[in-house]
Amino acid sequence: MAPTSTPQTPFGRVLTAMVTPFTANGALDLDGAQRLAAHLVDAGNDGLVVNGTTGESPTTSDAEKRDLVRAVVEAVGDRAHVVAGVGTNDTHHSIELAKEAAQAGAHGLLTVTPYYNKPPQEGLYRHFTAIADATGLPVMLYDIPGRSGVPISTETIVRLAEHPRIVANKDAKGDLGRASWAIARSGLAWYSGDDMLNLPLLSVGAVGFVSVVGHVVTPELRAMAEAHASGDVQKALEIHQKLLPVFTGMFRTQGVMTTKAALALQGLPAGPLRAPMVELSPEEIAQLKIDLAAGGVHL
Repeated sequence: MAPTSTPQTPFGRVLTAMVTPFTANGALDLDGAQRLAAHLVDAGNDGLVVNGTTGESPTTSDAEKRDLVRAVVEAVGDRAHVVAGVGTNDTHHSIELAKEAAQAGAHGLLTVTPYYNKPPQEGLYRHFTAIADATGLPVMLYDIPGRSGVPISTETIVRLAEHPRIVANKDAKGDLGRASWAIARSGLAWYSGDDMLNLPLLSVGAVGFVSVVGHVVTPELRAMAEAHASGDVQKALEIHQKLLPVFTGMFRTQGVMTTKAALALQGLPAGPLRAPMVELSPEEIAQLKIDLAAGGVHL
């Protein structure tokens, strides 16, 4: 049975975009994924995103993606929303991934803007609508023009919000003005996809986070979200400022690289990275320890 949700928070309030653990020889580590998922939910996540960029989706196979969804749902699906990343730059492929994720038990879908081929807004509209039509699952759009090359315009977001299964947006656009207008006009549940902007996005109407730093500071993120929701803006600001070194440190380089290093330092499942990602250098690991310690995370 899936966790309860509300129209305001259809996927929960605090979600971590989970890394995909691999074994020492680079194979998918399903046992490690289940242990990590349980750890993250125990820490306070009410949702997990699997098969996203932080989950190294560009280098995992369709079969691995399906098996990972099934394993994580088995481990925590009664306690947390499991949202499967199914976005590609090929609409047909994304539809197939969506169907497989639904069959594997996912509670929702994350659909990133098609990357590299740079479709026009009408192409984005048709792409996301086709994915939402493919299953009965609720859909979270993912707007990250820095990676995809194309933003989802406010007008397109408003059009997409008319679809009964497109219920949320993960915002990594980095534009609070556009976010303000899109939240006001679309009525979608808005999730911050940029940890440094978690609190600012709450201030203009976001309901929660899809976080990378949630791997190491979920209790603090939950406390910040709950403080803001209850009107204690000063407490939320204090937590935000305390976490600034963590936000900075986890993104000095690619987030999955720092996250897997931090998890390994904590003795949690992570494993190696798949090429073209590379392990952190000793100097980068030393800096990561400094950054995390400055934010109250001691490894």
